[in-house]
Parts: sequence; structure tokens; C-alpha cells
Amino acid sequence: MIKIENHLGIIEISPEYFANLVGKAASECFGVSGMVNSSASQGLRSIITRKDSPDKGVRVRNIGDKLVIDLHITVTYGVNISAIVKSIVNKVRYTVQDATGFAVSKVNVFVDEMKA
Repeated sequence: MIKIENHLGIIEISPEYFANLVGKAASECFGVSGMVNSSASQGLRSIITRKDSPDKGVRVRNIGDKLVIDLHITVTYGVNISAIVKSIVNKVRYTVQDATGFAVSKVNVFVDEMKA
């Protein structure tokens, strides 16, 4: 659980919710052709279930009262990677802060593959 404490009490939100929220926001950006498994457990789960999980390529960590988000993506060949990454960072940060009110300190984007 991701916990943030404020003057009203403790807010807990499941990591699955964040992973689904972030994954959807990132995959909607122009030039992103998919997400890549970011851990062995995600890869094993996708092999066993033979489906892509909604949290594929997403890792959300809580450091202090801010979130750190790691994304592993596949981009389309021929597009400007720098522009794609900036777009993803801005959209993910805005989406998370708008939907939850939690501050995002970092969005790390790892380009693992390129598809034609």
C-alpha cells in the first residue's frame, strides 16, 4: 500500500491502482507502442497467465511523502525519443496528481525497445 499522512489522517491507495493509472496514461502518449516487463515477477506472471497485466512496465515507490515512478516502454521507430519522454513525464505527473492529489517527485522513463 502507498501511504501518505496529512493533517486529516492516513491515505492508503493500492499499488495496483497506481500502476493501472500510470500505465494507461503512458501508453496513450504519441510514439509509445507498448510497455515492457520491468521485473522478473511481471515477466513470469505474463508467461503463466498468457496475458499482459495492467501494471506491465510500471513501478511506483513511495519515498517520504512523494512518489517515484519508473516506466519501461517500447517506442515507435523514427520518432523523437526526447519529445516522447518529455510528453510521458508531463502526462503521468499531471494524471497522478489530478487523480490522487499525491505529489510526484520523479518519473523515470526507460526506453527498452524500439519497434518499426
